[in-house]
Amino acid sequence: VAFLCTRVQNPDEDDFKKLGRCLSYLQNYPDIPLTLEASKDGVIKWWVDASFAVHSDYKSHTGACMSLGKGCPINISSKQKINTRSSTEAELVGVNDVLALILWVRHFLEAQGFTITDNVVYQDNMSSILLEKNGRQSSGKKTRHIEIRYF
Repeated sequence: VAFLCTRVQNPDEDDFKKLGRCLSYLQNYPDIPLTLEASKDGVIKWWVDASFAVHSDYKSHTGACMSLGKGCPINISSKQKINTRSSTEAELVGVNDVLALILWVRHFLEAQGFTITDNVVYQDNMSSILLEKNGRQSSGKKTRHIEIRYF
């Protein structure tokens, strides 16, 4: 839905198909309730992903959601503010864009009296995972542009 909102002024046939799928889902499943539950293990789980250069100005798009057990009370979908040169860099920028919220949610829940045992971020890009864990040591020929820009 957030992506479709960026396409209002210049939609194409693919955008109309995506809109049709959204409307069809809403029409066919009006009675499915939104269920949110927090598990007792105290783990906050985040899923962060990025789509490389999908906008007309070649900027990437970040999506993220948070769960405490069942359901996702926080969902984010936003255009990245900078142009990136690779999908790995887009993933790093995506995590960086969401990181402040990841930390704020943990501190907020702890201030409300919840015991948080872990704050986990899941990603699907192995290169960005290695760069986030190891920093400059994981940078090689294919990620030199990232080393120059961020390290």
